[in-house]
Amino acid sequence: MTNTPLDSDEIATALNQLPDWNINADSTAIHRQFKFKTFKSAFAFMTMAAMKAEQMDHHPEWANVYNKVDVTLTTHDASGLTQLDMTLAAFMDKTAAGMSQ
Repeated sequence: MTNTPLDSDEIATALNQLPDWNINADSTAIHRQFKFKTFKSAFAFMTMAAMKAEQMDHHPEWANVYNKVDVTLTTHDASGLTQLDMTLAAFMDKTAAGMSQ
């Protein structure tokens, strides 16, 4: 995967597959809040996502408060969204869906 910014059509197509993610006003980042039953589940999710992010060398902006994990994805060196963001978002969705939220 490259750090080539996606155009508006590519972003729209990708977000059709990621319905729980919201795009920011200038179309340079996507955001989602994940909610789990417990802090332990939220932290387990973050651990799995962190391992994937490290493997991809693409790291999220995120925050955790008890059972909630807020995630923002963008590719800073591309000044916008790339396929890396969409791939990591899809991984996070799949991971969260496999856990008891």
